[in-house]
Amino acid sequence: MSRAELRAGASLAGVYGLRMLGLFSILPVFAVHAAKLKGADLALVGIALGVYGLSQGILQIPFGLASDRWGRKPAIYTGLVIFAAGSFLGVAAHDIWTAIAARTLQGAGAINSVAMALAADLTREQHRTKIMAMIGATIGSMFALSLIGAPLLYRAIGMDGIFALTGLLSLAAIWVVKFQVPDPPAMPGKKPHEEGGGRLFDPELLRLNAGIFVLHVVLYAMFVVVPPLVVHAGLELPEHWKLYLPVLLVSFALMVPPVLYADRRNRPKPVLLGGVALLLAVEAALAATKAGSLAALAALMLAFFVAFNLLEAMLPALVSRLAPSRGRGVAIGVYNTTQTLGVFFGGLFGGWIGRDYGAAGVFWACAALCAVWLAVAAGMKPLRPAVNDLSSLTLSIASGVNVEDLDED
Repeated sequence: MSRAELRAGASLAGVYGLRMLGLFSILPVFAVHAAKLKGADLALVGIALGVYGLSQGILQIPFGLASDRWGRKPAIYTGLVIFAAGSFLGVAAHDIWTAIAARTLQGAGAINSVAMALAADLTREQHRTKIMAMIGATIGSMFALSLIGAPLLYRAIGMDGIFALTGLLSLAAIWVVKFQVPDPPAMPGKKPHEEGGGRLFDPELLRLNAGIFVLHVVLYAMFVVVPPLVVHAGLELPEHWKLYLPVLLVSFALMVPPVLYADRRNRPKPVLLGGVALLLAVEAALAATKAGSLAALAALMLAFFVAFNLLEAMLPALVSRLAPSRGRGVAIGVYNTTQTLGVFFGGLFGGWIGRDYGAAGVFWACAALCAVWLAVAAGMKPLRPAVNDLSSLTLSIASGVNVEDLDED
């Protein structure tokens, strides 16, 4: 890999890291904070938590089209400015409707697909997996760091401070794009009908898109009701890192063996089904037991994050393996859009059901969704073996990029 490619990967990973650290830092604390805002009820809190996924899902494709016409960097600058504006609006959010507007504006800075396209523009195909893995690993690290650090930040600077920090990180990302990310070469136009979109309605891809939608519905519905449960179990919001830190560390360790098994034996289907089944069992156990003690809640959250991290790693890798090479970018774009719509519906779903039926109702509803997903995923066809004994799933779990057919220098 050339020095220019390494610089491109590191700088784009930095852009993602700055943006996602701010975005993820809102997740563990927002539900508890937003409940105190003027005019708030649990349904509106759920909408505020997830609405950025709706605006992001709607605008992801328009941003991609704009980047094709006017350039990747101008589109990224625009998205980061919009995201920063939403963050600074959040500083002034003292009622639930302003918070919803702020989160909507944050989501309107929909640069994910554009940044991935820029990464592809700046790298040769045989090294693209490494670059995407750098970006994916950075996103995963920021998610873990935010779950641990956000409660401490909330105690130190409050929700207003977290929103302000998020805006400043977004502006810092603009500097990184301008001065650290190399300028992409001029790219020849591609005809839409040559992109292999015909297979996007392949049943196997539809199963995976349905899966990532359900996974993020469940995640965001959980974070509407779980933080208040942790408080009720005796751990105040600034102390939540004491739960998340050990849970995340252990869950990352426990997910590695099944990922390696799925990859080396070319048996992703049973591992995927096992992850969905574990998710279903956790939701049912949370609903049935109400996890009244902190120890019980910690054990169930550990099982939840083992399943979540496993599925979050496997699904994009499987999409990239199944998508036609000419349509892989479109397939990943559709996958990303489905994921962000899951964020919105998860917040909406969790808030509405939580308001009317309580936390147990949210967990039972999530269990029902997982049961449907399990039934749909059960029809998945076995994948063909990867060529040259490459660990395609292991190398691509962070990026969702196929490494089959790649020739190393």
